[in-house]
Amino acid sequence: MPGRAIHPGTAVPDSDNPGTPQADPAAPGTPTTDIPATGTPADTKAPALARTPPSALRGHLDARLTGAARAWLGRALDEAAASPGTHGPISVWELRLAEAGRRCGPENADAARVLILHAARADTAALTRVYQQGTAAERRAVLHVLPHLVPGPAALPLVEDALRTNDTRILAAAVGPYTARHLDPHQWRHAVLKCLFTGVPVDAVADLGARAHADAELARMLGDYAAERSAAGRPVPEDLYRVLALTDPTAVPARPSEPEEQP
Repeated sequence: MPGRAIHPGTAVPDSDNPGTPQADPAAPGTPTTDIPATGTPADTKAPALARTPPSALRGHLDARLTGAARAWLGRALDEAAASPGTHGPISVWELRLAEAGRRCGPENADAARVLILHAARADTAALTRVYQQGTAAERRAVLHVLPHLVPGPAALPLVEDALRTNDTRILAAAVGPYTARHLDPHQWRHAVLKCLFTGVPVDAVADLGARAHADAELARMLGDYAAERSAAGRPVPEDLYRVLALTDPTAVPARPSEPEEQP
């Protein structure tokens, strides 16, 4: 927020874990976010926030939060809805983003931030400001909310910046439905390779089956990567073979997910 301007791509502390740098925070195979949808395995938590309609996400949180936290969230959402967009150098709802971890608990903070951003109907300019000036946790929330708020490709610069980081939780958030719909094939292929390289489970990649189907260039890149790993005596990630199988042009292609309804 004010006084916290940070150059895009710089590792920043996570506001839910003060003082902890978020560059490459998790070893391969460890969970990539802290907010699951009910019954969702740990390695698919990241896309759940982007794929869950805000109304369902609110119900999920209401069932998890204590009375005080639920009341705080209700007030924060009412404030955001009453003062949407940008008002002055900083909006009240931006302050609530910073409080979410303390008020709702780290395990619920990402979802609370997504709901606040959605209630505020944050436009691309506001989302860009939050992303550039915020903590790693606030950047994740921006990436998760993109399919709920931005109907076109205007927010792709935020995705492109996120894909340059080695923060596995930000990477997992960056390969959600918004990226599946709008990122060009060349950058999308490199995003998949980045997930394999950093250990982000490919389950985080939205519409992977639909976009990988019959993609000969992706198959070539995967083969080259596997050959390099093998030549260096390093194991080839199992996820690589999963993605490679999806590139088979004779396989039944997966249907892409439907776009989220815009507010």
